Order: sequence, then structure tokens, then C-alpha cells
Amino acid sequence: MSLNRREILHLGAAGAGGLLMTAAAASSPIPPALYVRPLPPIAPVQPVIRPALAPVGINPALFARAKAALDSHGRSIVARDFIGIVDFSQHSHLPRFHVVHLPSGHVESHAVAHGKGSDLGHSGYLENFSNQNGSEATSSGTYITAETYEGKYGHSMRVKGLDWTNNNAESRAIVIHNAWYAEPDVIEQHGKLGRSQGCFAFSRASQWNVMSRLGGGRMIYADKLA
Repeated sequence: MSLNRREILHLGAAGAGGLLMTAAAASSPIPPALYVRPLPPIAPVQPVIRPALAPVGINPALFARAKAALDSHGRSIVARDFIGIVDFSQHSHLPRFHVVHLPSGHVESHAVAHGKGSDLGHSGYLENFSNQNGSEATSSGTYITAETYEGKYGHSMRVKGLDWTNNNAESRAIVIHNAWYAEPDVIEQHGKLGRSQGCFAFSRASQWNVMSRLGGGRMIYADKLA
């Protein structure tokens, strides 16, 4: 089939128009729906810091003091899983020596005797602290457990005083030991424990539990709030 000049010109114009439309389509902006939009930046998650709550059964103010002591003596106390907190505001027949597992908040509580010099009338309440040699009194403050030994009361554990209120603990031979006057039957008979010479005296069962958890340079904090 042959084409005349007019038909050739007509087809050429149509082809040029198609090319122009194709070029125009290629250069036109892509519809917004076809864009892959970048995701907004993710804000960093801020950790939720909750206040340390006192475990059940421990005076919150005393627990706060113990935690502050643990922080202030950080270089001296390496093991920080268990700590001992002694609430000498409580009567001696009560389980006032608390062994706290800090990661879980679990608490085991034991009765513990105080020194004769802290309770001259033997009321069962600690009346005063003393750090003086020969006072036979209990000392307040931060202690760290030391080595074990066999002594007058059998297997015992030495402690060291880290504060000016108890830094004579070693020279005064303040230790953890068991004693007959700290057994449960003494409470049943007299309504209170006997008195030590300033040591942390426990029943045999309690002493084993305390020493097995607090040995190895762990902290004991002893105080009275009222």
C-alpha cells in the first residue's frame, strides 16, 4: 500500500505528538502515593527509674539509711547481693535482724541480742549505743563481715566497723556468734533474749542462716530510729 505526502505528514505529526506526550509523562512528578516516605526517627526510650522501696517488714527510713550506707562505703563493700539491717528500735523478742536479698527484695528476719551496756535494766529494749572499750554495749553503724574462727561459742564470724560509731569493733572483739540466751525457749520463758557483751548473738539456727548469707565481706547496718 502506498501513502501520499499528506498521509505521511499526518502520521509524522501524530508520532511526534506521541513522543512529546511520553517525554512529558516521564518528566512529570511522581504521584505522592508512589513515594516511599522515610520513617520518622525513633525517640530513644528513657529508662523508668523507680524509688527503691523498703521490703515488707522493714522500716522504710531505716532501709533508706542502710542503702545510703551501702553507697557511701562502696569501695569497701564489693558483694552487694545480701545485706543485713538491724532495727534496734524493736524489742529483743522480735525478729529485728533482717537479711535482705536486694535483687529480689526477699527478707529473712531473726531475733538477735544486744549488749548489756545498752540495756542496763534488762528491759529487752536497747537504750543507748557505745563504741567504747569495756562498755559491753552495742555499737551503731556500718559493719562488714570478715573471717570465721572457732571460739568460746564455737563457729563464729568477725566483723569490722566502718564508721566512727563502731570503728572499735575489732578491738572490742565484736563478732557474730550463737548463744544459749538467744535461743527461742529463752523468749518463751522470759519474754526477751539475754544480753551479749556487744556482739550479734543469735540462736544456732539463725546464726547459720545469717553467716551463710552475709559472709564474704557483706554489709550489716545497725541503728535505732526512736
